[in-house]
Amino acid sequence: MTDTSHMPLVPHDVGTQLFRARSHSVEVEAKPRTEVTERPRSFNPPAPKRYYFYLMAPAIAILAFISLYPFFWLIFLSLQDVDIGGGKWVGIDNYVKLFSDSRFINGWILLLKYSVICLAVQLTVGVMLAVVVNNSRYERFLVTALLMPMMMAPAVAGLLWLFLYNGTFGWYHWILQSLGILGSASILARADTAMIAVIVVDVWQWTPLITLIALAGLKRVPRDQLEANMVDGASPLRNFFSITLPNLYPVLLIAVLLRFMDNFRFIDSLLVLTGGGPGSATKILPVYLFEVAFKFFKLGRGAAIALTLLLVTIILGKILVRVFENPKSGRS
Repeated sequence: MTDTSHMPLVPHDVGTQLFRARSHSVEVEAKPRTEVTERPRSFNPPAPKRYYFYLMAPAIAILAFISLYPFFWLIFLSLQDVDIGGGKWVGIDNYVKLFSDSRFINGWILLLKYSVICLAVQLTVGVMLAVVVNNSRYERFLVTALLMPMMMAPAVAGLLWLFLYNGTFGWYHWILQSLGILGSASILARADTAMIAVIVVDVWQWTPLITLIALAGLKRVPRDQLEANMVDGASPLRNFFSITLPNLYPVLLIAVLLRFMDNFRFIDSLLVLTGGGPGSATKILPVYLFEVAFKFFKLGRGAAIALTLLLVTIILGKILVRVFENPKSGRS
C-alpha cells in the first residue's frame, strides 16, 4: 500500500482548477478579435483629396486660359469687321456673307474631297501594310522604316516632294514624263493633277500612323476566335472580314479621328507645294482661311470662317464616332 501520510495535501478547489479543462467562449472561437491599442506611426500619411487638386490647379488654370480665352476671343472677332485700321461691330454679318462667297463654298468642296480621298486611301493601305507586317520575320525593321516619313516635319516633307515634282530636275516628274503620263509641265502646275499630287504627299507621310495603330489592334485580336473560324472552314480572307476587322473598329476609330482632324487643320505641306494653286485647284478651306486672315488681314471674316470650320469638324467627328461604334447602323 502506498503511504500517503507524507504527501502534501492539495486543497480540493486548487486541484479542481489544475485538472479542469478551460472553458472557451463560443464567440471567441468563432470570431477571434485582435485589439490594437495604438495605431503605428506613419512617416508618409495619405494626403487628402484636395491636396491633389491643389497640385493640378495651376496646370488646369493655364490650360483653361490658353484654350478658353482664344475661343471666346474668336467668337468676339467673328462679330466684328476687323482689319489693320481697327474694327467695328457688325453682328452676324460675317456669317451671312459666307453663304454668298463662292471661294468659301469651293473651299469646303475641295476640303471634303481631299479629306475623303486621303482617309480612304490611308485606311486601305495602312490596314494592308499592318496585316503584312504583323508577325513577319522583319517586323521591327519594317515598322521603323515605315515610321520614317511620319517623323519628318510637314513643311520639310512638302519641300522634299516639291523637288521631286519639279518640272526641270524632279525625279518623279522625269519618270511620269518618260511613261507618257505627263508633258513638259509639272504635275503641280496642272489643275487636273495638282490635287492628286498633294494627296500623294499626305498619303506617303501619314499612312504609317494608321499602320502603327492598326498593327497594335492586330496584336489584340483573339487567337481562339480565329482558330475556331478556321476550323469551321473559313478562308483567310473571310476570317479577316468576319473576325479581324470587327476587332479593329475601336483602334481604327482613333486613327480616323486623328487623320480627319489633321486634314481639316494642317496646311503646311500644301502651302509649300502649291499655295492653293494653280488658280484655286487646291485652295481648300484652311488655305482660304489663311489668305483671308493673314494675307488680306480680314480678321473678323477669318474668325467667322475658323469658327464655322471648328463647328463642322465637331459635328463630323461625332458622326464618325457613331458610325464606327455601330457599323451596321452606318451601312443601313
